[in-house]
Amino acid sequence: MAVMTKPMKKIKAQTTNEIRYDVSLFTEQDSYLFKEGTHFRLYQKLGSHLIEKDGVAGTYFAVMAPNAESVCVIGDFNGWNNKSHALKVRWDSSGIWEGFIPTVSKGDVYKFFIRSRHNGYEVEKRDPFANYCEIPPKTASIVWDLDYQWHDHDWMKNRRQRNSLSAPISIYELHFGSWRRKLEEGSRSLTYREMVEFLISYVKDMGFTHVEFLPLMAFPFEGSWGYQTVGYFAPTSRYGTPQEFMYLIDQLHQNEIGIILDWVPSHFPSDEHGLAFFDGTHLFEHEDDRKGFHPDWKSYIYNYGRREVINFLISSALFWLDKFHVDGLRVDGVASMLYLDYSRNDGEWIPNKYGGRENIEAISFLKKLNASVYQEYPDVQMIAEESTAWTGVSRPIYSGGLGFGLKWNMGWMHDTLEYFKKDCIHRKYHQNDITFSMIYAFTENFLLSLSHDEVVHGKGSLLRRMPGDDWQKFANLRLLYGYMYGHPGKKLLFMGNEFAQWDEWNHDKSMDWHLLDCERHQGIQRWVRKINEVYKQERVLFYDDFTPGGFEWIDNNDAQNSVFSFIRKASSSEDFIVVVCNFTPIPRYNYRIGVPQKGLWFEILNSDDKQYGGSGMGNPNSINAEAVSCHGRECSVVLTLPPLGVLFLKHCNNNSKK
Repeated sequence: MAVMTKPMKKIKAQTTNEIRYDVSLFTEQDSYLFKEGTHFRLYQKLGSHLIEKDGVAGTYFAVMAPNAESVCVIGDFNGWNNKSHALKVRWDSSGIWEGFIPTVSKGDVYKFFIRSRHNGYEVEKRDPFANYCEIPPKTASIVWDLDYQWHDHDWMKNRRQRNSLSAPISIYELHFGSWRRKLEEGSRSLTYREMVEFLISYVKDMGFTHVEFLPLMAFPFEGSWGYQTVGYFAPTSRYGTPQEFMYLIDQLHQNEIGIILDWVPSHFPSDEHGLAFFDGTHLFEHEDDRKGFHPDWKSYIYNYGRREVINFLISSALFWLDKFHVDGLRVDGVASMLYLDYSRNDGEWIPNKYGGRENIEAISFLKKLNASVYQEYPDVQMIAEESTAWTGVSRPIYSGGLGFGLKWNMGWMHDTLEYFKKDCIHRKYHQNDITFSMIYAFTENFLLSLSHDEVVHGKGSLLRRMPGDDWQKFANLRLLYGYMYGHPGKKLLFMGNEFAQWDEWNHDKSMDWHLLDCERHQGIQRWVRKINEVYKQERVLFYDDFTPGGFEWIDNNDAQNSVFSFIRKASSSEDFIVVVCNFTPIPRYNYRIGVPQKGLWFEILNSDDKQYGGSGMGNPNSINAEAVSCHGRECSVVLTLPPLGVLFLKHCNNNSKK
């Protein structure tokens, strides 16, 4: 179970300040690609690398600082002396400084001391390409390797089908530090290795296909949830070493669970030790705050017109897919990248060269990012968090799209939660709000997300946002999840939602697992487990998520009763699943709907089943479709619709009763 790397033999240099310049990992081809803005494997060249030269083990350092007057490596190995171990700038005008230090080995702590050519600026910087770093509030980098023996060969060989747009994708989103804590040890977070013990069995039991971690790239401030990234090539050391994080991913894969990482190319924090004002100039960010500073997040915005930035960010994306076998990246803040006036008032932004509000450089970057990722790793998914009506986010680049594989459906999320928070008696006036999503459901490859953003900042938990007494709150939540899993699109649920957390998410404390001592919360958990099970088993619920042929309304006009019904189907399949939702606490008896096939139908899901905390109303026996026309169909069934309930019905041709 242990994952250890064999340390390189350390041979001490003859002098304390010995540094060699005859060692380089950077070739002329690397220089050409770098200056062209197409070097997307920079992590193999820049940063710190343990190597051996002429029988002497040491570390090769390289950093881009084109406006530096001098760059020195400082660390515990030289007493943090900023006048020794000076790197040498390359002759090729790349702005890269490099050198080989024989005295430095794995585990040594270091920074770059940069003296700028501008205004005498001096600063100590963490290595932008470091693979390991100190635990905050310490800010130094650590010389490390990424040696690891993977055992996920079967997963990697077959993951194309697991990540396919025609596959069932049900994502469990979680914040690593607060999912579960060791209460007996001062309420500390779990480590990467401890997470293996707890998370994998839970995710398998609940039936999710993937986990998505809020950002785990090195970040200084806990309150940012990881979205203020400083280490784009290093997993946070709060929970262990890079190899221990690899071990967690390896174990997830061996248990047939995919992993998606939240990745933040939209902005970065202003911490002095980070990327901001890196070499005494605005190397990574725009100089003008109207383009280079984010008013909401108080952080810097990347200058996507710079080749250094393009090289850096795309290299980071490929790094996680390459070295950590990640199955997808959820790209944060895409909307903020696309628009120059995002969250800005008139006069606070600079139009593009055509006078428009579109960020031309960012658009070009996103297309290049997605093209590069899918060219190298066609079996992963790039997922956009994009909240506007931008056209073609998940459409191919050759047809004018941005080239993402999936896009979060923020419109569906907003309209659905707005509808559900309304008192049931008023829902009949808002039927169009809940059905509107089907107007645009197939314009993008949508992922339906009930994410961390919906349970913070005073919004309350999903359970508390449901109207009515406690029974109705729980019933509404079951109905919400059932409707979500019936609706076209892939699925994402944030931790705690699956067992009806009462309190809003707090990153400083564990989820309220004690709630599972209560039968009602167990019922919600059983319901999520069951719908995940059925979702993965029934091809019609996922195969044609992104084509109109996968969905058909039965009736979306019964606003008076706040009921609607629809069919899920799939190409090359004779199966149908009928979904019926009753959005009021009033049972509907003898409710007739048209169905696509005659013969017997069975309930395969009923959110009002007693095992889920419901009242037990429904249709426990087979239902015969009569030759009575209804909703434009030749045959129909008569149902009992449970209060605040959702039914999934399947024809019995394939002995599908469960």
